Amino acid sequence: MNKTMMKSSWLAAVLLAAAPAFAADSNEIERGRYLATAGDCIACHTAAGGKEMAGGLALASPLGPIVSTNITPSKTHGIGNYSLEQFSDALRHGKRADGANLYPAMPYTAYAKTTDEDIAAMYAYFMQGVPAVDAAPAQQTDLPFPFSIRASLSVWNALFHDATPYQPVASQTPEWNRGAYLSQGLAHCTTCHTPRTTLMAEDNLRALSGAEVGGWYAPNITSDAVSGIGGWSVQELVTYMQGQPVPGKGPAAGPMAEAIDHSLKHLTAQDLQAIAVYIKSVPAVTDAKLKQSADSFGQQTDALETVRGTAWPKEHDALTGAQIYDGYCASCHQVQGQGTEGDGLPALFKNTSLGHSNTNNLVQVVLHGIHRVGVDSVMPAFAHELSDKQVTSLSNYMLASYGNPEAKVTEAQVAKLRDPATSSDSGLVTLVRVGMVLGALVVLSLIGWLLVRRRKG
Repeated sequence: MNKTMMKSSWLAAVLLAAAPAFAADSNEIERGRYLATAGDCIACHTAAGGKEMAGGLALASPLGPIVSTNITPSKTHGIGNYSLEQFSDALRHGKRADGANLYPAMPYTAYAKTTDEDIAAMYAYFMQGVPAVDAAPAQQTDLPFPFSIRASLSVWNALFHDATPYQPVASQTPEWNRGAYLSQGLAHCTTCHTPRTTLMAEDNLRALSGAEVGGWYAPNITSDAVSGIGGWSVQELVTYMQGQPVPGKGPAAGPMAEAIDHSLKHLTAQDLQAIAVYIKSVPAVTDAKLKQSADSFGQQTDALETVRGTAWPKEHDALTGAQIYDGYCASCHQVQGQGTEGDGLPALFKNTSLGHSNTNNLVQVVLHGIHRVGVDSVMPAFAHELSDKQVTSLSNYMLASYGNPEAKVTEAQVAKLRDPATSSDSGLVTLVRVGMVLGALVVLSLIGWLLVRRRKG
């Protein structure tokens, strides 16, 4: 019996054994709920104002927006007709029930590390613990050619996807292995924090060394003391993942805030400790652009005396960064950027938010604010009030005053980040199309050469 037949037999046996008491097994359903929470399924499969797990959220990618699908147990629009084996194939191999490939925006490349037992528990939860929503998302994924051809992902999977479940490392502790299992698998840390190659595969030689995701920067979380989280203690990492402020570290925003609010802060303290222990052990990768740690830049200072009492220019795009800071930021972050820690308003200096060489997160926070589940707003958005020029001036003033003075923000960067979900990397699309044309020419040339050779023979 080959491995595929053995796997199918095992899954069928699990499903048949569980079927008589499937709906009544509340412990298994609850365990599946916890695992689905660890996988942060709800964040991507729930649109703003939509029903949970019903899909419809447009996820930004270099190829264009990828719209999440309905994963409720609806038999007409969701996954209600999926067998356990089909559910497993979706999580481990990126295959829909109809055999079509899923885009790796669904992190099956990480979920593949999950054990068969945990996948079975998640199946129980999705089939019995999630309310069915009998409606399709209002929009569908529509990527440009050739990415619209899902069959082409079979080649990508063959080249870059390892569907082997996590194998414990015998030389490591159970805690470390648990942290590795969650980090590499359901928590899918590498999906966001690992840079991608030209063909959009994770660059494993630079694992967890930082990457851009939907216009946000997922920073270096390797053990490097300057570029990564080597200077963080295990407890600081746990506190951060619990959604609590950590002095000197910037607040979570964007996708990381979603991951904390929907997923990480709901995990047990033991699992968070295990994740922190594992992450602290990841081999260091250094960012040559960063000469000192992101939380060591800046000091309490201001240039507001030079602008107060001076009339604002008639053309508001001519406002200096100091003037914009005085008008929009000083009331909360204080005149000299010292903040008010007791009110949850952090100091801007010695703050990781302003210390990274990649400045996307600073721009994103100014434009779109920081939003947390259950809270109206941690920081308001200013996209509707400030122009690209003004956001650029303000950001560069804050970097020069409180952050990494070598880091810069450009107007083109701000314009792109206003709505990153609608932008795509036209260069990547063109590169792939050119590659396809060149490949076709090579094949045609080879065929022509063979025909000529045959005639001469």
